[in-house]
Amino acid sequence: MSRAIPLVDLQKYTAGSDAEKKAFVSELGHAFQEFGFVGVINHGIPKELVSRYYAEAKAFFSLPTEIKSKYEVKGLAGQRGYTSFGKEHAKQSNVGDLKEFFQLGQVVPEGHPLKTEYPDNITVAEVPAFTRTGVELYKAFEASGGELLHAIAVYLGLDEGYFDEKIHEGNSILRAIHYPPITSEPKTAIRAEQHEDINLITLLVGASAGGLQILDLKNQWLDIVPGEDEIVVNVGDMLQRLTNNYLKSTTHRVVNPPREEWHRPRLSIPFFLHPKSEMDLSCLPETVTAERPLAYEPITAGEYLNERLREIGLKK
Repeated sequence: MSRAIPLVDLQKYTAGSDAEKKAFVSELGHAFQEFGFVGVINHGIPKELVSRYYAEAKAFFSLPTEIKSKYEVKGLAGQRGYTSFGKEHAKQSNVGDLKEFFQLGQVVPEGHPLKTEYPDNITVAEVPAFTRTGVELYKAFEASGGELLHAIAVYLGLDEGYFDEKIHEGNSILRAIHYPPITSEPKTAIRAEQHEDINLITLLVGASAGGLQILDLKNQWLDIVPGEDEIVVNVGDMLQRLTNNYLKSTTHRVVNPPREEWHRPRLSIPFFLHPKSEMDLSCLPETVTAERPLAYEPITAGEYLNERLREIGLKK
């Protein structure tokens, strides 16, 4: 079966020769320009850690609804803890997605200037290791995402460390998503409506069942089937905005499985890599040309995030 998206090896960038690094930068940049999506191997996220977090997420979502609901905190716009079934929807839709999820965020010490902006993560008494393992996985994703952004900065002609300070102690989110088994004829073939991600880049470890599709330039839906030990990485709207549409935030969705797989739940763990809220998302001057005139007004990452959270129903 032919691949729908390119595959790159991150180790070629982190530990390769100058020629391998240069080739990696070019491959990643072209993938983000053409597809907005790429598969990544040798990404540095330990398989054992992912497996452990999957097991703990499964244990959490298996709890009775009344127990899970204890961890749904009003006023946090779903940014920490549990969000119940059908609450979130795509910005162009009023129909809730067929999913529930649990989110973790950045950890900063008491007295830190960002402490008021970053609520504490929520510990689940019934699955105490869930949040602890999640924080460990969060750090691994953060490191891998940082390396990918180094390569993107070089591709854009910026200093390799352009994003470092912007994402250090950034507002990133680790989300465990549960799509329950389908028990009756669904009203729609879609588990999660077509959408684009808000953040800079998203890193996704292989879901427990298929269903992810991206919309290509010919307006056709392509199935994304990651290989063993491969993560899928995509451009978010913040990076598309920063690059004045030079890098592409691609529309994607999750569809229902074939009928014979309806009994299987789907677990998915995306990491949404966000900068600190103060980051200026004004288009980089080098990306504004006669062929690609300025497409966006200046806005900060925090302002943009709040705007989008309201659009998808997580913030009033």
